[in-house]
Amino acid sequence: MTKQEFSSKIEELSKLQGYQKPEYHHGVLKLDSNENFVVNKQLQQDIINFAQKNSDVREYPLGKSEKLVESIASYVGLPKYMVGIGNGSDQILDIILANFASRKTKILTSNPTFSFFEERCKLYDIPTIKIPFTKNMTLDINDFLSKSKQADILYLDSPNNPTGFQFKKDELSRIVSKFDGMVIVDEAYGEFSDYSLASMTKKYNNLIVVRTFSKSFGLAGLRLGYVLANKKFIDVFTRVLQYPYPLNALAIEAGVFALQKIKQIEETTKIIKEERTRIIKKLRESKAFDVFDSKANFVLFDARGADKRIYTALLEQGISIRKLGKIGKHEGCLRVTVGTKDMNSKFLLAIRDLLK
Repeated sequence: MTKQEFSSKIEELSKLQGYQKPEYHHGVLKLDSNENFVVNKQLQQDIINFAQKNSDVREYPLGKSEKLVESIASYVGLPKYMVGIGNGSDQILDIILANFASRKTKILTSNPTFSFFEERCKLYDIPTIKIPFTKNMTLDINDFLSKSKQADILYLDSPNNPTGFQFKKDELSRIVSKFDGMVIVDEAYGEFSDYSLASMTKKYNNLIVVRTFSKSFGLAGLRLGYVLANKKFIDVFTRVLQYPYPLNALAIEAGVFALQKIKQIEETTKIIKEERTRIIKKLRESKAFDVFDSKANFVLFDARGADKRIYTALLEQGISIRKLGKIGKHEGCLRVTVGTKDMNSKFLLAIRDLLK
């Protein structure tokens, strides 16, 4: 590559937006990144203590990953040869796109979908076909099946980020069974939803399910992800495509210990679901917003033109939520993470005061 070609490439890449992280605000109530603060600090400390006790960071984590894979396999009810791991689900999705998609393939997805995935498709010049959400923030199954004839790969985040929408299980099963190509189902928020397609990877060789420890396990800072698929895919992914040591030793041990505490994790998931219902109910009672159903650990609502004012006013009160703007037919969308009962109460009280 010549100097001119190098400069031209940099110039070309500089025009891309890249994944947009939320704004960082110091000392605020953080309800903007779908993190799980319901997992209590004692469990978090227990996880860290276990990881430190069982790690020697002077060594490469040789043989350690296998222990985590076995633990995940037991958790999802699949044989270990159907489980691969990665540095967060982001990295796994990136590897799949880099090796199975190109300018000649078309990916069918929703609009919007997980923004990192969208930006990665732009980076690799992968064409996408996007199906917009309806006014109620739902997707039409027949529209998806019709458009799938034009695509080579299908990507669905289930539940969807940022809407919280999830197809009914039989509808998504129908999509997988009828689609003649790779189907990537991103279940980052799967534990907060009604079902998982993990077991269906035994039946369909074209199905790849991507999951993470970031959400329900509350381990976003450790970057732990995993992928479920047929034996051949996982072999190639692990042996050829993945880095030799994709996870650090502390993260591996933390994942193993977190899975041993699955009952505590499931208790926090139950609380989040209950609190999600409360937030949706209270926001709807205000009659000031269009509030959409959610199967994730967040709630999306349209502030009907008052989104900037509400976002700013909440921030002034020390509460940070996500400002998303236009989604489909809705111009002023905001997204709030479901936090602890106390965090959610503070958010709802602030909203009530703003509407007086």
